[in-house]
Amino acid sequence: MARFAYFDDVAKLCQHSNFAWYLSGETIALLGIWAQKIAIGWLTWELTKSNFWLGAIAFADLFPTVVITPFAGVIADRVNRLNMSRLCQALAGIHAFVMAALIFFDLIDIWTLFALTVILGIVLAFATAARLAMVPNLIEAENVPTAISMNSSIYNIARVVGPAIAAALISLIGIGATFLYTGLSYGVFVICMMRIRLLRTESSGRRGKMLAETFEGMRYAARHPAIGPALILLIAAAIGIKPFLEMLPGLADGVYGAGVKGFATFSAVAGAGAILAGVWMAARGTSKGITRIAFGSMVLGTIGVFIVCATQIIWVGLLGTFIVGAATTLAGTSTQILMLMSVEGAVRGRVMSLYGMIHRGVPALGAVIIGVTAEWIGLQLAMIGGGALTGIVFVLMLRRYKGMVAAAEQRDGHA
Repeated sequence: MARFAYFDDVAKLCQHSNFAWYLSGETIALLGIWAQKIAIGWLTWELTKSNFWLGAIAFADLFPTVVITPFAGVIADRVNRLNMSRLCQALAGIHAFVMAALIFFDLIDIWTLFALTVILGIVLAFATAARLAMVPNLIEAENVPTAISMNSSIYNIARVVGPAIAAALISLIGIGATFLYTGLSYGVFVICMMRIRLLRTESSGRRGKMLAETFEGMRYAARHPAIGPALILLIAAAIGIKPFLEMLPGLADGVYGAGVKGFATFSAVAGAGAILAGVWMAARGTSKGITRIAFGSMVLGTIGVFIVCATQIIWVGLLGTFIVGAATTLAGTSTQILMLMSVEGAVRGRVMSLYGMIHRGVPALGAVIIGVTAEWIGLQLAMIGGGALTGIVFVLMLRRYKGMVAAAEQRDGHA
């Protein structure tokens, strides 16, 4: 019966008009975002047939996130976060429509695609900072854990469904239709956000030196007894566990010999683990025990990586993949909740922008490290090394556990 009560919390949260409008728009936009990711990759391949350009376009998308997101967090602390989100989503939609027009009129080339991808990366860096800081302003503080967990579940569902939509549009109509769909999805999100009103505003309105305020946010995060250790846990998981998902093609085919169908199966199993973990987090309905989940996700992810990399028996590998998929969602969601429940509103944009930067940028760095190492010692051993690194950080951070609990969980619903 308790579990049904937890899901009642989800239903009650969706009855709040602010969050209902936000969640509806975000769901549609996330489907478009994941469809767009597939479309950009496929368009790159169609234009060049070059692995170099695949990497270059991925870099163009990633680089703005790493460099700009911390500064975008400063802006999110200065201005109305809802207006900032509306503007960013509108710009992303215009970008998608421009891409569609260039493709339909056969005006696209690889350098134009590279430039437009950089622009999109810049827009999404600001959108991420605004979104992460804004969500707690839409609802009461006690609903934040459920809201973040629901977002995580929808994100992982979109990660599976969005590429399927892109594949269908590309095969039936053409790649331009995928960008047109993405632009429309952003437009729906903007319309939904026009119906939203913030329950409270935390904008400072000050106009100081941006670099100084950026470092102020970093110092705040580093010195906070819960947020600083949480970021260390997030970095460890992002380097040692999350790159597993980026390396799935090499594992599925190079290690297990399962080919493209095997890769699809491994990806689906990882997605299933992520979705179920997100649903479970949403069902909890509380921030109590969130530190324990953050630490436990590191152990779970390390075990999953070791299972996958210790065998070539495919069903065992799928079991390990399911565990890693669940662990990555638990790590990201628990850390985000822990930080949101601990941070002061005035610095929320800057602190949560660090989460966004690490969550998106560091796994790419981890994938590069593991990929280079795999060329020397093999993919399984390289990934075991990543898992071992995560386990070592877990052990070293145990001494911070009680302090994190005291700072972040003294009262459920603290903001």
